[in-house]
Amino acid sequence: MTEEAQDRPYSKALNQLRDAGLRPTRQRLALAKLLFDRGDRHVTAEILHEEAVASGAYVSLATVYNTLHQFTDVGLLREVVVDSGCAYFDTNITDHYHFFYEEDSRLEDVPSEMVTIHNLPQPPAGNDISRVDVVIRVRSSNGA
Repeated sequence: MTEEAQDRPYSKALNQLRDAGLRPTRQRLALAKLLFDRGDRHVTAEILHEEAVASGAYVSLATVYNTLHQFTDVGLLREVVVDSGCAYFDTNITDHYHFFYEEDSRLEDVPSEMVTIHNLPQPPAGNDISRVDVVIRVRSSNGA
């Protein structure tokens, strides 16, 4: 890629979408830029929707949800479910775990080497374990 192409504001997002086999629509490009140009982060659909509207990318919340799930399906994101009605989307797709801060509903990465899991059960016949998700819930120890 030329230096000029690297300097275009959407070049990183465009390449990521193309490499994942997704057509780079206007909405996907706008959301990919918001997601991937800020380093590793955890967002909900609502947070990303607010950021998109604030940036001038007028997309519906339904489009944001659909796009996040499309990105997850092709391996660009990892979904982290913390409660039945609350999922975060993680731009860090490497193997790692999370602290979930209950007071402010915030996720923080925990490197995989800091957690050891022993004695996993054998999966049912005909199945393999694809990954293990660990969310460690924390709250302030001062009782707040």
